[in-house]
Amino acid sequence: MFLSVDVSLELLFVTRNRHKFEEAFNILLPMGIKLKQAPIERIEVQSEDLSEIALIGAKNAVEVLKRPLVVEDAGLFIKSLNGFPGPYSSYVYKTIGVDGILKLMENVNDRSAYFKSAVAFCSPDGKCRVFVGEVHGEIAFEARGSGGFGFDPIFIPYESDGLTFAEMSISEKSLLSHRARAFREFGRWFIVEMK
Repeated sequence: MFLSVDVSLELLFVTRNRHKFEEAFNILLPMGIKLKQAPIERIEVQSEDLSEIALIGAKNAVEVLKRPLVVEDAGLFIKSLNGFPGPYSSYVYKTIGVDGILKLMENVNDRSAYFKSAVAFCSPDGKCRVFVGEVHGEIAFEARGSGGFGFDPIFIPYESDGLTFAEMSISEKSLLSHRARAFREFGRWFIVEMK
């Protein structure tokens, strides 16, 4: 569901993930920034650093599109698994999924984890900047909820009264999520930068 507000700024969001796009769109639109999805392929380097992955992706995409844009990369970091899956979360989700992570977490007492998001902005004039957001919580014992995407059914933010991200509406998730925090930080900077 998209909101309707007066928009003064437009920007490309390079992603093929419709769920990510919808979340970011609804986070930035109330700030007067309208995202347009650019579902092109981009370079995604293998790195332990989400900021580096997003920044290299944004630099590559701006060379192709010749317009100001953002790229976002995110990961789920589980303490007892030494930060796994981290920057490899998308691949791990595609290969072993939620059930695979729950299997790895069987008989594990420390279920603390965090989601991290890195939003990289680049413009054709070479200006680039990265904004990071995190939300801390724990891994549920079973998947719960039908909303969200990826590992949302097994992540319970500490600030959520026991709900997983998948049990929340988009607006509820956007109050707490790593992606919302990174995009809001970016949005505040972008509004000032574009004045």
